[in-house]
Amino acid sequence: MPALPPDGRRLAYGIQLPVQSQSTIYAEPWEAAAGPDDLRAAAHAADRAGFDYVACCDHVAIPRRLAPAMSTIWYDPVATLAFLAAATERVRLLSHVAVVGLRHPLLTAKQYATVDHLSGGRLVLGVGAGHVREEFEALGVDFERRGPVLDESIDALRAALGPEEFPEHHGRFHHFEGLGQRPRPVQEHVPVWVGGSSPAAVRRAALKGDGWLPQGDPRDRLPAQIARIRRLREEAGIEEGPFTVGAIAEPLYVGVPGWDVGRRTLSGPPDAIAESLRAYRAMGVDQIQVRFRSRSRDELVGQIEQFGKEVAPLLR
Repeated sequence: MPALPPDGRRLAYGIQLPVQSQSTIYAEPWEAAAGPDDLRAAAHAADRAGFDYVACCDHVAIPRRLAPAMSTIWYDPVATLAFLAAATERVRLLSHVAVVGLRHPLLTAKQYATVDHLSGGRLVLGVGAGHVREEFEALGVDFERRGPVLDESIDALRAALGPEEFPEHHGRFHHFEGLGQRPRPVQEHVPVWVGGSSPAAVRRAALKGDGWLPQGDPRDRLPAQIARIRRLREEAGIEEGPFTVGAIAEPLYVGVPGWDVGRRTLSGPPDAIAESLRAYRAMGVDQIQVRFRSRSRDELVGQIEQFGKEVAPLLR
């Protein structure tokens, strides 16, 4: 199983999986007719190709006003990661991100502790505040308080995903004690990565997280964000434990494409792509999340395999 963050000699890499979420921002046309077999094939390819993690998103229900852009195809992350745990062997399983404020921390802990148990300790819990007001309203959760709720939920989840069979937490929004949950996670410490790029999200990641998952920050914004995280952690006296800085890379296509992959796509020979991606490491990024342009499942699997074989070795 890959260690995250890596040992400092290489840039780790993971993939936001296709099929399970189909926002028009990133989904490929072929995904609309795809299903579980295609999702499993992509995850299996990433597992074989040495990817550090596979990731999936979280939305409960999409309102009509957002459906044309976001679509309504959003697989449940817990069910999806459990499904993929059985289809893979070593790759870590990341929620990017779970909107944990929509659910009671004990429910979230039960679900994700089970995923960690079933996968042999491969969970990375990515969390975020959420942004769709109607989801919160439908579930009876205060949208305006989602930031403070997330702050406390992280603390509650630390307790509930820790080693104690009967965890305890007393806060403003949640209280529990004397309630046992098994199975426990395999990991002694489940990594919690905090998503988002707003000032509040970056501060939350720095002070409460084991890592930061930016929400699409372009390269020129990352150095200042990373510097702020380091400053906040230093000012708070946080020295113990590793901290994983993430980034979402541009869309990739390994090789010279014979079709229009879009002007923002980073394409070309493996050494050119690796050289470009190594710039993230120089900024202080520990792991990059990649997504490949593709016209079919087979082309995507081929891109994953080629990246693992020809680009990844050059990321050290």
